[in-house]
Amino acid sequence: MGVYLVDVDAQEWFGEDTGEGGMGAIAKGLDAELARRGLPPYTSVPARDTAPGFEEKLSPSMQGFDALCRAHLTPEERDVLGDWSVLVPFSLDEAIRLPVGSAYTDETVIVGAPRILALAERLAAAVDLPAETPEVTGNLALTFWFLEGEAEELATARPGPWAEDLDTAFYVALYLRAAQHALRRGCPLTFS
Repeated sequence: MGVYLVDVDAQEWFGEDTGEGGMGAIAKGLDAELARRGLPPYTSVPARDTAPGFEEKLSPSMQGFDALCRAHLTPEERDVLGDWSVLVPFSLDEAIRLPVGSAYTDETVIVGAPRILALAERLAAAVDLPAETPEVTGNLALTFWFLEGEAEELATARPGPWAEDLDTAFYVALYLRAAQHALRRGCPLTFS
C-alpha cells in the first residue's frame, strides 16, 4: 500500500472511465479543455512497450522537501510543483482543473512536464543532486537507490548539500526524473 507515481500507457489513458486505472474521463476532459484553448487534442499517448516504465513509491517524509521548495520557489511555483495529479508531456500555460476525481482528490489538476522539469532542475541545482542518481527509473529504481543504502554510501563518500537530507534529495530526484520520463516517452504520469 501507499502512494505511487506511475506512467500511463495508451490503453489506460483511453480506457473506460470505470475500473482500476481507467482514465478515460480525464483524457476526454483534457481534450475538451485543449480544444477550448484552440489546441489540438492529446492523442499521441504511447502503448506500453519493453522500455522501462516509471513507478516510484512516495514513502519518505516530505518535510525537508517542503522547506527546500519554500527557500527556492515562489508560492505560485510551489503550488504548480505540488498540486498536480496528472503530468502531461507538453507545455501548458496554466494548470487545467477538471471536475473529475483522481486517485486522491475530488478534482484532477493537469500540468505540463516542461514546467515541472524547469522547477525540478532548479531544486536539483540547489542541492547539487549527484550524477549517480538513477536516470531511467522503472520498478522503484529511485526508491530502492535512496532507501536501501546506495545513496547513503555515496553520501558518505561524497558529501554535499544533497547528502544532508536524503528524503529531500529523493523528492527532488522524483520530480526531476518524472518530468524527464514524461518528455522522453511522451506519456502522462499520475498518482495511484
